[in-house]
Amino acid sequence: MKYSHKLERTYYKRVLWLAIFTVVYNIAEGIISVILGIQDETLALFGFGADSFIEVISGIGILQMVIRIRNNQESSRTPFEVRALRITGTSFYLLTLALFAGAVINISQGHKPETTFWGIIISGVSIAVMLFLYRTKIYYGKLLNSEPVIADGKCTRVCVYMSVVLLVSSGIYELTGIGWVDSAGALGLAWLSFREGREAFEKARGKECCCTEENIDAN
Repeated sequence: MKYSHKLERTYYKRVLWLAIFTVVYNIAEGIISVILGIQDETLALFGFGADSFIEVISGIGILQMVIRIRNNQESSRTPFEVRALRITGTSFYLLTLALFAGAVINISQGHKPETTFWGIIISGVSIAVMLFLYRTKIYYGKLLNSEPVIADGKCTRVCVYMSVVLLVSSGIYELTGIGWVDSAGALGLAWLSFREGREAFEKARGKECCCTEENIDAN
């Protein structure tokens, strides 16, 4: 569907504000999650917060992308975007190693969190926010027939998966008090972080990943 230039710019402006909100929200979520994760000694919540900070790096790259495609839909990826993707990929790999090592240590020592109550609250809020962002980005991506915007929306879906992992592990721990459940949640986050790191490097190399055209066509 063809839109007037003015309407197209209006849609891209909304996409830009969605990207800005994503960055600001992840900063706030990261600070709160890391602080409460340390206070309550819950590795899953701490890892979730660390992931939010990495998403900020990725989000800044997305902001650059949105600004670029607003001005020229067919323009190629900039060096800044590629650098942001590589930093994001490296950060996700480091987070994967840290979460895996922390989970192994906690399980071996029989460590239990003080509480995972805040993990339930934060993950519940995050699921609602990320689902809204995912659906809205996909909506405007389709209106604009923009594969990069749709790809950004589909990548936001991974944040929903991470929130669900945190919610399930935190909920089970609150109900059962089984210590290794928190570590299991951290391992789930580690796996998702590994996948995000791998995809960031694939996108930096210009290859297809689960967020791009191949999956867009499949869905």
